[in-house]
Amino acid sequence: MENEQEVNPTMNLNSRGRVNDGRLRFGSSDSLLPGLIDDVALNCLALASRSDYASLACINTKFNKLIRSGFLYGLRKQLGNVEHWVYMVCELKEWQAFDLVSRKWMTLPRMPCDECFNHADKESLAVGSQLLVFGRELMDFAIWKYSVIHHSWAKCQGMNRPRCLFGSGSLGSIAIFAGGSDKNGNVLKSAELYDSISGRWEMLPNMHTPRRLCSGFFMDGKFHVIGGMSSPTVSLTCGEEYDLETKKWKRIENMYPYVNQAAQAPPLVAVVDNQLFMVEHLTNMVKKYDKKKNTWDLLGRLPVRADVANGWGLAFKACGKELLVVGGQSGPEGERIVLNACCPMSGVSNGTLDWKVLGVKEHVSVFVYNCAVMGC
Repeated sequence: MENEQEVNPTMNLNSRGRVNDGRLRFGSSDSLLPGLIDDVALNCLALASRSDYASLACINTKFNKLIRSGFLYGLRKQLGNVEHWVYMVCELKEWQAFDLVSRKWMTLPRMPCDECFNHADKESLAVGSQLLVFGRELMDFAIWKYSVIHHSWAKCQGMNRPRCLFGSGSLGSIAIFAGGSDKNGNVLKSAELYDSISGRWEMLPNMHTPRRLCSGFFMDGKFHVIGGMSSPTVSLTCGEEYDLETKKWKRIENMYPYVNQAAQAPPLVAVVDNQLFMVEHLTNMVKKYDKKKNTWDLLGRLPVRADVANGWGLAFKACGKELLVVGGQSGPEGERIVLNACCPMSGVSNGTLDWKVLGVKEHVSVFVYNCAVMGC
């Protein structure tokens, strides 16, 4: 049975060029690629597309051990060879992955959850080489974890304070989850950190203000949470910033001056190059946050409509240097999901964003239930 925790991708190379993580040892007489010492061979393999890893694992036992160790993912990051894949679900029981390099769609293995989890509302986040999916089972909250390394689902250890409707964001191998509601409907101001390498949860200091239906993100190395509601009738315009070094929260007044309503989606936000962007779903416009002035500047229009369902059913994500919008369209040939992207730093001309189509998924529901972008 696979270990539920993500394998630590920090193997080292010894002085003879051998991989040594306590399990894998490839000497010069048993090299990965004939004629190359293993450190050079590993660099070559780390430059291959990760969509080829399944085929590489089938070559022989050595390659299988290497791929399943997770080491290449850590090495890819060191070499700056990061590929972004989009994970999404438009049909309740079927997660899809889209490889932005090969432009191919793949179907993930079926999640072995109960029917209650299948049909309940869910939230998702990519952290490290894991996709976390949060929802409700029959008796309580549950978290399922998909490992890119093992290509399989496993039950994830639960939070110290289980919750839903939280704000979350990831940075490398860690993620922070703040606010939300517990199973009794109480609005929370607690926060937790998840380490995808150890699989453990750690309680963080409480925020200043409880909030649910909020959004979270990392910017400038700090975790932020904005929007949301502290009660069924009180919307929040303030934001909060958590410093991982000082372990303190800082309140930012009027960071999100757009009133949330109970029927509206949490703020649609994304961070590219440490710049914050958001969708004003009532107008279908994209705006950029000015850190110095604490204001929002208009950039341009979305390629799809966000106002149809109060911001629900649409994904707005960061994808490397680009903004990614995943939304549905209806046409003469039926419904489909379209992935649009633009570079917000260079793609603005006369108040118009230069969107390009990256991919299309035909004959699926136009409602995006969950979406996450993983770079590894």
